[in-house]
Amino acid sequence: MVVLDTNHLTELGYETKLGMRLSRRLEASAQPVVTTIVCAEEQLRGWLARIAKLNRVEQQIEAYAELGERVNFLAAMTLLPWDKEAAELFARLRKQGVRIGTMDLRIACITMEHDALLLTRNTVDFAQVPGLRFENWLD
Repeated sequence: MVVLDTNHLTELGYETKLGMRLSRRLEASAQPVVTTIVCAEEQLRGWLARIAKLNRVEQQIEAYAELGERVNFLAAMTLLPWDKEAAELFARLRKQGVRIGTMDLRIACITMEHDALLLTRNTVDFAQVPGLRFENWLD
């Protein structure tokens, strides 16, 4: 199983040039492709923040349409949960001194709980998480 971090999820979802290449590589791997509820939260928070800044109704129409597309894209994916096991692993890693961003550490814990491979561009931070398997398929 491969877990898409937010940066890989974004490229795939917007079908960028890198996203199309990623899509082909994911198909060739024949592994289940999932993401986390935390990545979904990051994506939705971004869109909600953008909408909140728009004052003109005309601007909001397009932004809400794009938010709807993002929600539909995420709804078609399996979202791995933030659950008790992931939270316990999070606490253990913090006690061990792992100091990366909270959202990133949550993503790492969910991925490790499912014994999956995380696909991310953020290799510097994720390299600080002992036992996490990760690769960057966008380079």
